[in-house]
Amino acid sequence: MIFKVFYQEDKSRSPRRETTKSLYLDLDVKTEEDGVIKGRAILAEKTDYLVEFIEALSDEAFDYEKENSEAKITEL
Repeated sequence: MIFKVFYQEDKSRSPRRETTKSLYLDLDVKTEEDGVIKGRAILAEKTDYLVEFIEALSDEAFDYEKENSEAKITEL
């Protein structure tokens, strides 16, 4: 499943909409809930990001994201 992660690069500052960034993870999970848990664990281990929200994307939604932005799967 593909997941879109909304995050802040700096944990020490209060989150602001203007500084929210996103990345995409391809996780081998069976449910959206498992993906959210696994995604948060991976990001906590490998980054200093403040994760705001993680959502599962359908294949069609990810295709739309790729067409309308510079969306690509992040390798961590």
